[in-house]
Amino acid sequence: MLPSTHPQDRAERRADRRAEPSLLVAAFRRAGARGRDLRGALGVVVLAGGVVAAAGVLAFAWLASFVRGGRTQAFDDAVLRWIGAHRIAWLEAAALEVTFLGTGTVVVVMAAVAALFLGLLRQRTAGWLLLWATVGALVLNNLLKSVFHRPRPRLFAWGTHALTTSFPSGHAMSAAAVYGTVALLAARLTPHRGVRAAVYAVCGVVILLVCGSRLYLGVHYPSDVAAGLVLGLSWAGFCAAALEAAARSRRRRRRGDSEPAQPASIPANTRS
Repeated sequence: MLPSTHPQDRAERRADRRAEPSLLVAAFRRAGARGRDLRGALGVVVLAGGVVAAAGVLAFAWLASFVRGGRTQAFDDAVLRWIGAHRIAWLEAAALEVTFLGTGTVVVVMAAVAALFLGLLRQRTAGWLLLWATVGALVLNNLLKSVFHRPRPRLFAWGTHALTTSFPSGHAMSAAAVYGTVALLAARLTPHRGVRAAVYAVCGVVILLVCGSRLYLGVHYPSDVAAGLVLGLSWAGFCAAALEAAARSRRRRRRGDSEPAQPASIPANTRS
């Protein structure tokens, strides 16, 4: 029998052809939507963290090229000579106390205690992130020191002991990574802008004080401190972005699991 050429019959056949793959198309669309959601959750924050890390690495590489070429030495020596000529006993004692806030053992203990409290507040991911940021900064700093082997300055008597090489500053990098991560985590956990601003300000002051103490005690050049500061902040930014990506992905997965399955729609124009 020849197929009917009536316009209504042709319209019904077209509707049948459109309706047949509807379930498969719906499945692909749902999978595509979930993929886009995942990319949206991970892509933006990971990209932001990657940009921060890349900017920090580029800035460090630029500064390291100047240091290796000796182009910062005159400036470094001039700053330390000025500090050595204007040292005050009580200020040197204060710098010695402040500098311990960037010591490896101290920052690890502080990060472990903070991670414990975060775990008690059911913020285990944030706690692990803080520990990872702390230990990662220490490991990375030691690797970089073994590569550059820059001798420490000897322009005046040191106000503290120092064993490793000079570039980049481990205290500056640890302080920037740890206290920067603490600031980002605290700001993430509080909805109040005033509290966030206060946390950022306090952590920023602590980081700057630790950096300044290394210069005042004579154990680092300014370029050492600048390099450690750049790397520490970029590492903190990358770790915070990774935390946010993991949190968003987890929330979207939970939201997707909690959504009830939609029944397949029955086409209205199918023929019996």
